[in-house]
Amino acid sequence: MHFMYDMLPVILFFVTFKWFGIYAATVVGMVATLAQVLITRMWRKKWDKTQLITFGVFLVFGSMTLYFHNPIFVKWKPTIVFWIFALCIVSSQLLTAKSLIQRLMEKVLEDKAHIPPRVWKQLTWIWVLFFLVMGGVNLYIAYQYSNNAWVNFKFYGITSALFLVSILQSLYLMRYLPEDKNSP
Repeated sequence: MHFMYDMLPVILFFVTFKWFGIYAATVVGMVATLAQVLITRMWRKKWDKTQLITFGVFLVFGSMTLYFHNPIFVKWKPTIVFWIFALCIVSSQLLTAKSLIQRLMEKVLEDKAHIPPRVWKQLTWIWVLFFLVMGGVNLYIAYQYSNNAWVNFKFYGITSALFLVSILQSLYLMRYLPEDKNSP
């Protein structure tokens, strides 16, 4: 359910683009992302940093798209967000005792597993590489293909890639979960 909530602005952007075009989709995406930030703040009583980064970048580049009437700026948004995420993840690996990936996943795992430090480092670098590559692929598609192809890539390609890497990470971490002694 949380995944669908996170995807809502992307879904609204996609649907609006298909019906009304890139500029209407940009407005809807910006408003939906702002609404998501505010709803999360009211619901959880704290700011979600990922949503704030995404909204800030969307606000700047979406506004540039609307002002200059040029869709290339909104097409840069995923790349900028991905590269900011990669920078945050690598910075946390180099500057803190626990990487960002480790801190996020330990909350999910709720101390049910003992993950060796080398595994956290591997996962950190996999996510850094993933975000760097996805940012580059996004730019390639943004410049080489139509708006429609880019929106399809953004919706289907990026979403599928994020889902796939998350599933692979989960499968990789499962080997460190204790076996249930009650199972047959």
